[in-house]
Amino acid sequence: MSGDQYDRYDYTVQAPPMPTAPPPAPADGVRAVAVAVLNLSGLGLGYALVRRWALTALCLIATAALLFVALPADPDGVPAPALVLYVAFLAAAAAHGARVGLRTPLSGLGRAPLALGLGLLLLVAPAGGVVLYDRARDEATQQMLLDRLDEADRLVEAAAGKPFDTARSDYDRALSAYSALRADHPGSRAAERVPSRMKTFYTTVGAPFAHGDYCAATAPLKYLRTVPKSLPGTDLGELRSWPDDRLATSLYECASAALTAGEATWTSQFGELLTAFPDSEQAGKVEPAVAAAVVRTEKGLSGAEPCSAVERLRTLGTQIDGLTGGPAGAGDALAKDSGRAAGSADAGAYTCGVDQYRDGDFDAAQKTLTDYASAHKTAKNTRLATKIAIAAEIAQTVPAAGKTLPTTRSGGSISVTVQNDSPDEITVLYTGPVTGSLVLKACGGCKGYSLGSTLNPSFKPCGDSGKNYPQRTISLPVGTTYFLHKPMGDSLATPASDTAALQSGYVYTECAYTTQRLGSGL
Repeated sequence: MSGDQYDRYDYTVQAPPMPTAPPPAPADGVRAVAVAVLNLSGLGLGYALVRRWALTALCLIATAALLFVALPADPDGVPAPALVLYVAFLAAAAAHGARVGLRTPLSGLGRAPLALGLGLLLLVAPAGGVVLYDRARDEATQQMLLDRLDEADRLVEAAAGKPFDTARSDYDRALSAYSALRADHPGSRAAERVPSRMKTFYTTVGAPFAHGDYCAATAPLKYLRTVPKSLPGTDLGELRSWPDDRLATSLYECASAALTAGEATWTSQFGELLTAFPDSEQAGKVEPAVAAAVVRTEKGLSGAEPCSAVERLRTLGTQIDGLTGGPAGAGDALAKDSGRAAGSADAGAYTCGVDQYRDGDFDAAQKTLTDYASAHKTAKNTRLATKIAIAAEIAQTVPAAGKTLPTTRSGGSISVTVQNDSPDEITVLYTGPVTGSLVLKACGGCKGYSLGSTLNPSFKPCGDSGKNYPQRTISLPVGTTYFLHKPMGDSLATPASDTAALQSGYVYTECAYTTQRLGSGL
């Protein structure tokens, strides 16, 4: 260097690069625990103190998602998968927050112990939330059960007024709901209200009785007697016996109406009454009602349809025999009623047969009066019943014979000899002013006449003086007499009839013979 010249040098100071993040703080276990505990609150506060804003937002989103799933409170609670995922997320956030907070200084709260205290204090919030959520869930459960109770009430209300058979399914569903509330949720408000609901249930189901529809009331009242078994442990009070007297009344009233109408259902209803409520007031009315029915039916024997009365009496006697139970002495009284009905039916058979005869039903009249005469050999009407049966049999072949009712008159001034010119033993029936019958033995050596010979003008049966024809002479009065010759035994011959107009001053001969028809028949 010389003169004024100087050597110039440039000196540039280069600063070291700035760090991208604060330098790690010394490891602090309390701080790590504080960050972890703050993250357990679910709000990401631990991440906020160490300035991890994205992770803080993630915690808030997770908690909001849980609240979205959990609220409003549901009786079933939070879905288990969501709860498990959230707890796992909190555990991961706490573990990660502890690792981050071990060497990361806090922002806002300079002291780790203070942050830890705040974290512990904030843990009260989730715990309180759990308690409040449980209460909300319990209330939701109570409301759900009350809704079930209301639904059962609506089923009962909807079934009101319907026929029991149609409404029974609704009643069953309602009763099942009441029973489930009492059995599965005994301490719930809904279960406590079930006993008060049963009063409405009973009055709704038993409404037909209140309306006086006794026949329709029997089934629902029987149903109500089974309700206590469906509600074990439920104090129903007077409702337990509520259906009993009503059912007894319904059975009696319905059976009485059926008995009066001549319907067959009364026996099962009276039988059930006597068995289920033997000492009830209603059971004591059964025998008097039955006795009155017998008397009432007997009056029909003198009416326009005596045969119907006879049939009803016979049926009535059989039905009464099937009744058992009831108060003391009822069995003996019912047995007397049955005997009276059967006896009146037997006696009324005569009136029935006469009515059948007058109506022209000769076949039925013959059977009815023959059976009557056979069963009542000493009755005052037996002799006349036998004569009417004879006339009815003749009238089946000669309808004119049934125009008048026979009497017990016998004998007359005209002699009629009845002879048998046939190989068969025969019964001769006759009716007119006098009715009767006689039997003639078969004629030995007699044979059936050919159809051609009977058409010959000179044909004269019973005219062979060399034969000893079985015969019998009877006395008959003047008038028209109808005869019926009826072969007996195994004869193939068919009955034959004859009508004779008897007059005074004559002697008559009635001859029975057999005609051979074309072919092999007689």
